Amino acid sequence: MGLDTKPLSTLHEISSYNVADFPVPTGREEEWRFTPLSRLRGLHNGKAEITGGVVVEVDVAPEATVETVGREDPRIGRAYVPADRVSAQAYSSFEKATVVTVPREAVTSKPIVINVRGTGGAAYGHILVDVGPMAQAVVVLDHRGGALYADNVEFDVAEGATLKVVSLQDWDDDAVHVSHHHARIGKDATFRSFVVTLGGDLVRLSPSVSYTAPGGEADLTGLYFADAGQHLEHRLLVDHTVPNCRSNVTYKGALQGDGAHAVWIGDVIIRAEAEGTDTYELNRNLILTDGARADSVPNLEILTGEVAGAGHASASGRIDDEQIFYLQARGIPFQEARRLVVHGFFAQLLEKIEVPEIRERVLSAVEAELAR
Repeated sequence: MGLDTKPLSTLHEISSYNVADFPVPTGREEEWRFTPLSRLRGLHNGKAEITGGVVVEVDVAPEATVETVGREDPRIGRAYVPADRVSAQAYSSFEKATVVTVPREAVTSKPIVINVRGTGGAAYGHILVDVGPMAQAVVVLDHRGGALYADNVEFDVAEGATLKVVSLQDWDDDAVHVSHHHARIGKDATFRSFVVTLGGDLVRLSPSVSYTAPGGEADLTGLYFADAGQHLEHRLLVDHTVPNCRSNVTYKGALQGDGAHAVWIGDVIIRAEAEGTDTYELNRNLILTDGARADSVPNLEILTGEVAGAGHASASGRIDDEQIFYLQARGIPFQEARRLVVHGFFAQLLEKIEVPEIRERVLSAVEAELAR
């Protein structure tokens, strides 16, 4: 499968399964200008040789099935075509793909947990979660360990189905992870994603959404906490191509320490044929110390005048001194006051994590970050 020469929009113009269709990034391209390419350690130029550094294990619900398949399986690549060189490299280089299937009208009795464990080497991967018509499922992607890893994750959500996903990037400090998550949403289907990015030296995650029929709904939520020297990058694309679909994006992050860097790019496209679209995206960054930097770029491309709603907002700033003063005036020490403000900043997001043990784990991780 080769290059798709029909431009998607002025935001995303190329899609292809072939690595050669994408030039090697130099850092001057819009899609790569925030990413420190030298820290990708060869993922972007083909020099990262496979050393088997990642193991994928699935704790599957009894109502679902899990398989390990090769690239020749016709389901692989059905929902998503790579949109940059690293994604295409991962597609052409993975050895085995993990496929989780939730059959028609099934309702999973427990979360399906996909454990991705890095063992220190370089690897490429592919995961497909295929949710049948009218089915309902909760999936947890749990990334830990050390690795140099690039992968693609497809979520294929059929008509009337509901899929809720929690993706945790809780890597060791030296890990590098570049990943694309793509959801293809069918008629009257619902996709809810919650991304938590905490660990790793460099993590670049690109969630994207497309619709196949009217009535689809996507809710994309994210929480990240960058420490000294960390680069955490989230690049989102919601592509409205059919009428009467909805999307909502809310990402919040906190940063502390010298060289902590967070990047959030939010791209929403409303095409001429996507009348009745209702969409909104929001990004907020809380900068806790000197030396940290947040880049936030919302982009909204509207190609029709018949929309139900469309908007975006972005802001980055320090903790409000008045909030700290208010708490300290009531006898609360500075560090505790700071902790309460950060908790309040993330509280509304944390309530959206529907898996209690994951919610508690994320809350504990935020506590640990604040204690550093």
